[in-house]
Amino acid sequence: MAAFRTLMIAAAATAALAASAPALAHPKLLSTTPAAGETTAPPTRIALAFSETLIAPMSGLDLTMTAMPGMAHHAPMTVTGFKTDIGPDGKTLIATLPRSLPAGSYDAQWHAVSVDTHRVEGHFAFTVR
Repeated sequence: MAAFRTLMIAAAATAALAASAPALAHPKLLSTTPAAGETTAPPTRIALAFSETLIAPMSGLDLTMTAMPGMAHHAPMTVTGFKTDIGPDGKTLIATLPRSLPAGSYDAQWHAVSVDTHRVEGHFAFTVR
C-alpha cells in the first residue's frame, strides 16, 4: 500500500509540473520579416514573431549594417533612430524605421523576455537590394 501511495504522489507531482510547463516556457523566435537570409526590397519595418507574450521594456533589437555595395572594406555601422514596440498580439516585436534601409547587408541582434522573465537572444541576417 505504501508503494501505491508513493506512486500516486509521484504521478500527481509529475502531472502538476507538466501542467505548469507552458507558463515557464521561454519565448521562441518563430519568424522574421524580412526573413533570415532573405534579399528584400528596402524595408521600413522589421518584425519578429515569438511564441510567447513579450514584456516590452525588456525586449528589443539592435541593427547593424555589415556591408555596403561597392565598398570592399565597409566597417559595420550601427543603425539608429528607429522605434521598437510590441504588436497588438503581444507576441510580435516591431522595429519601425524612420526611412527605408539603404542597400546593404544587415545583422539584427534581438533579445526577448516573456512572463517567465528569462531573457533569450539571437540574431539573423538579411540583405537589402
